[in-house]
Amino acid sequence: MQNFLKILRWSVGILFIFSGLIKANDPLGLSYKMQEFFDVWGMGFFSDYTLALSLFMNILEIVTGIALIIKYPYQQTLWLLLVLIVFFTFLTGYALFSGKIKTCGCFGDCIPLTPQTSFIKDIVLLLSIIILLLNKKKVKTNMHPALGIFILLLSTFAVGYGQKQVLDHLPIIDCLPYKQGNDIVEKMKMPQGAIPDSVAIMMEFEKEGKKYIFDASNFPENFDSTYVYKDRKEVVITKGNGLKPAIEDFTLSTLNGVDTTQQLFSNPLPYVLIFAGKIDSSVPWETLLTKVKSKHTLVYIVTADKSGASEILKNQNILIADITLIKTAARVWPTVMVMNGSNIMQKISYLDYK
Repeated sequence: MQNFLKILRWSVGILFIFSGLIKANDPLGLSYKMQEFFDVWGMGFFSDYTLALSLFMNILEIVTGIALIIKYPYQQTLWLLLVLIVFFTFLTGYALFSGKIKTCGCFGDCIPLTPQTSFIKDIVLLLSIIILLLNKKKVKTNMHPALGIFILLLSTFAVGYGQKQVLDHLPIIDCLPYKQGNDIVEKMKMPQGAIPDSVAIMMEFEKEGKKYIFDASNFPENFDSTYVYKDRKEVVITKGNGLKPAIEDFTLSTLNGVDTTQQLFSNPLPYVLIFAGKIDSSVPWETLLTKVKSKHTLVYIVTADKSGASEILKNQNILIADITLIKTAARVWPTVMVMNGSNIMQKISYLDYK
């Protein structure tokens, strides 16, 4: 029994540490996932606090995992882990049974899990923690309190410092489709074996106060001008296998709305895209642009902030992109991306560009 409890304790602890470290590698990614949950729940006012929640949750997950392994403080850690896993099981269960969230973000973007896999994982963890709690008196703690406190404080500081570094200098391991070495055009292609959803366009009409819904191939025999069009929507007839391109849309437009994506991709010369969702005046733009332009002739600033770009970055090449695209491509604003056609040759935080 002692060996079984030891294996169970180490397994749960390592899994919590591993999960926390993957998310701590990209705390902004978890922050965006939290925003997705809050938006679905109609609680968008929490969006301003998701980064702080992300940083805290990552520290808590890793430190509790370490506390479980060193068995200090053992019983308190088990109760805290129980609360955490109940909360995580609720999130994964909601993602699975509501169908409104595609992935829960349990292992970040590095190991995307389906809602079903995530839910099963959390159920197994929940049962494991309950078993450890029921047998908590059988596990003896030999850790000296002073040493235990030191290890936990050191772990908290290390994880906090590590998250600050990746927020300033990009994730240590880039698991996003816009990582260095990737080809954007290739990432926009349907993966091999992908089966898309089969959909039908259903149209809604009204006649004499009654609603009629049908598709283009099933119009009523008496269809005439008395049928008043109301709405149309896509209805999934057959569900696909869920495989989609890593990059579903990549569009860059001028301030006037002209799509310039293909023109850039066909450019024979290397060029630079500087991504920044919002144009922050505190960023040393003049210094950064001077450095970049000393090495590259074609430099474009990609943003979703038209007004800020027009006000702060006058006389610069400005391109407009969707904010979700920019959040996915660049976790640090600004991020410098050196391009050769559609190939990402270099990706680096503005703080590290020399």
